[in-house]
Amino acid sequence: MTTMTASTRSASPLLTRALPYLALAGSMSSVCVGTSIAKHLFPVIGAPGAVAYRVGFAAIIMSVLFRPWRTKLTRADKVAVIRYGIVLGLMNLSFYMSLRTLPLGLGMAIEFLGPLTVSVVKSRRPRDILMVLLAAGGLALLLPLREAQHGLDPVGVIFALGAGVCWGLYIIFGQRTGNIPAVQAVTLGMATASIFAVPIGVASAGAAILSPPVIVLGLGTAILSSAIPYTLDMVAMKRIPAGRFGILMSVEPAVGAFAGAMLLGEHLTMQQWLAIGLVIAASIGSVMPSE
Repeated sequence: MTTMTASTRSASPLLTRALPYLALAGSMSSVCVGTSIAKHLFPVIGAPGAVAYRVGFAAIIMSVLFRPWRTKLTRADKVAVIRYGIVLGLMNLSFYMSLRTLPLGLGMAIEFLGPLTVSVVKSRRPRDILMVLLAAGGLALLLPLREAQHGLDPVGVIFALGAGVCWGLYIIFGQRTGNIPAVQAVTLGMATASIFAVPIGVASAGAAILSPPVIVLGLGTAILSSAIPYTLDMVAMKRIPAGRFGILMSVEPAVGAFAGAMLLGEHLTMQQWLAIGLVIAASIGSVMPSE
C-alpha cells in the first residue's frame, strides 16, 4: 500500500508537468484532423461552405460555453474585436480556399510565413536574417508552380500566402484586445467572423449545406478545428513559457503533412518535405531566446 501511494505521488507531478504539452499536442492533432474532415466537404459544399460550418458552429459553441455578452466593452474594445474578428474570418476563408488545390502540410507551411514574419519584424536580431533566408529557401523549393512535375497551383499558393498575411494581422490585432479576457476576445472574434463568413458559405454551397450528413461533418469540423484546439491552447499557454510554446507550435506543418498523408492520401515528395523542414527551422529559430 505504501509503495503504491509513493508511486502515485511521484507520478502526479510528472503528469502535471506533462499535461500542458499533451494539451498542445492534442490541439495540433485536433486542428489537422478537423481540417482533413473539412476537405472531405469541399466537393459537396465548397471551401466557403466548410468555413461557414467551422466558424458558425464554433461561434455558437464558444458563445454558449463562455457567454461573451457578459463582458463590458468600451468603444475601443469593440473596434479592436471587430478588426480581430474580420482577419480571423479572412484567415480561415483564405486557408480553406488554398486547400482546394494544395496538400494540407504545404498549405500550413506557407501560411506559417505570416506569424514568422511578425516574429522576425518584432525581434530584429541579426540572426533573424538567416531565419528569413531559411523560410525563403523553403518557399523557393515549392516553386516553380504548375510548370514542374510536382509543382503547386499558383492560385492555391496565393490564397495560402493571403492566409499567412491574415495570420500575422490576427496576432497583431489579437494583442490589441488585451483589455478583454483572452477567451472572451476569441469568442467575440469568432462571432464577428461568422457574420460575414457564414453568409458567403451559404450562398456558395446552396441547399447542399442543409444536408444532414453535411451538418454532422460540419459540426465535427467546428469542434475539432476550433472549439477543442482553442480550449487546449489556453491550457498549454498558461503553463508553457512563450518561447517554448512558439517552438513547439512550429512543428504544426509537419503534423499537418502527416495528417494529410494518413487521412487524405496526400503524399509529399522529398523536396516538399525539405521545404516544410526549412520553414519549421526558421520558425523555431525566430522564437528561440537569445543567449
